[in-house]
Amino acid sequence: MRLLFLGDVVGSCGRDAVVETVPVLRRDLALDYIVVNGENIAGGRGITPATADDLFRAGVDVITGGNHSFQHREVYDYLDETPGILRPINYPAGVPGHGTTTLGELAVINVIGRTFMGGDYGDPFRAVDDALADVGPGHFVLVDVHCEATSEKQAMGWYLDGRVTAVVGTHTHVPTADQRLLPRGTAFCSDAGMCGARDSIIGDEVEAVLRRFLTQMPTRLPAARGPAVVNGLLIEADPETRLAISIERCDRSVH
Repeated sequence: MRLLFLGDVVGSCGRDAVVETVPVLRRDLALDYIVVNGENIAGGRGITPATADDLFRAGVDVITGGNHSFQHREVYDYLDETPGILRPINYPAGVPGHGTTTLGELAVINVIGRTFMGGDYGDPFRAVDDALADVGPGHFVLVDVHCEATSEKQAMGWYLDGRVTAVVGTHTHVPTADQRLLPRGTAFCSDAGMCGARDSIIGDEVEAVLRRFLTQMPTRLPAARGPAVVNGLLIEADPETRLAISIERCDRSVH
C-alpha cells in the first residue's frame, strides 16, 4: 500500500498547488491513497465546503483538520455529512463532524494535542485508543496528530508503535527531518510541513507577521501568494502486517 500525506494546506496558494500536483503525484508515485491536512485552506484559516470540494475533485481521498476546523460556520453541516473530512476526535462532545473515517482498507484518525494548543480537548492518547477499538483489525491506520509540541507528537508515535501504520504530525507548517520507522513497524514524522507560499512565514505574508512581532499590535495575517512548496510524506506499508516498510519525504516546488 502506497500512501501520500500532505502537510497543512495554507490559503489559495497552497490549495492551487495541491490541486495542480495531486493528479501528477498519484500517477507518478502509483498511490493508493492521498490524505491532506486542510484546516487552513480557506483564506489561511479554516475550511469551507467549496475549498474542501476543490481538493476532493483533484483526487484527495481524506482531509484532516485541527484547531481551525470550526473557523467558518458554513462548514458545520458539511463536517457532519461528508465522511471524507475529519476534525480532531478529542474535541468536546456535541461538536460537528467526526474524527475517524475508513476508505477501503485505510482508516484515518485525526487527533489534536493539548500542549500549547489552548482549548478544552480530551486526552489524545485515550481518544486514539477508543478510535482503534472502533476501527477494529484489518485496516491500514494513519493517525494525524495535530500538535504544537514536538515532544507530544513523538510521545504519540511511541505510544502507537506497532499498533498503527503511521503517525504523522501537523500544525507547525515546518517540515521535520526525523522521518523513520519505529522499532515495531510504525512510520513516524514529527511534522509533514505545509503546502503554501514558499516566501512566507508559515504560509502568511512576511511583512504582516514581522509587523506583529515588532509592534505586538493586533495584525491581520493574510495568507501569502507566489511560488509554492508542497510538503509531504510517502509511506509504504506491508499488505500482510499492515505496518510500514518505508517513509520518505516527498516535497515539490510549484511555480
